[in-house]
Amino acid sequence: MMQQFYPQVQHDYRFELNKDMNFSAAHFIPHEDAGKCKVMHGHTYFINVTIGGNELDPLGFLIDFKQLKDLIHKKYDHSVLNDHPEFQNTFPTTERLAEQIWKSIQDVLLTRDNRPVCLQVVVRETPTSYVVYRPVREELL
Repeated sequence: MMQQFYPQVQHDYRFELNKDMNFSAAHFIPHEDAGKCKVMHGHTYFINVTIGGNELDPLGFLIDFKQLKDLIHKKYDHSVLNDHPEFQNTFPTTERLAEQIWKSIQDVLLTRDNRPVCLQVVVRETPTSYVVYRPVREELL
C-alpha cells in the first residue's frame, strides 16, 4: 500500500484523527467552458479527512473511523454526483465535493458531546490533482 502524505493543517487540539477512504462516482459539468468535463465520466476519488479535538468520547475516540467512512462512502459510492441534492444548484466540481464532504462530517460532529471538528478535507480526483478544503474559523464554532 502506498503511503500518501497530505498538507497539514495547523491547530491547537490535543488529538488529530486522519482517515483515508475512497469511492467511485461519476459526474459532468454542464457548461460550455468545462472542456472534457462536459461529458459524463467517472473517477475513483481518494479522500483524506482530518478531525481535531481535545476530548475523547467514553470509548476513547474523537469519532469512530467506521462512522466517518460510512457517512461518505455509503452516500457517494457508485453514484452520479449530479443526482445528489447538494449539487442541484451548483456543479459537482472537486472543490464543491470537498466542501460538501466537510459539511456532512461537521454536521455529525456537532451532535457529539466531545465536540470534535473537521479541520480539513482533501479530495484527490486523479493521481496528479487534488483539492484541499479548510473551513474558516467561524464555521467551526
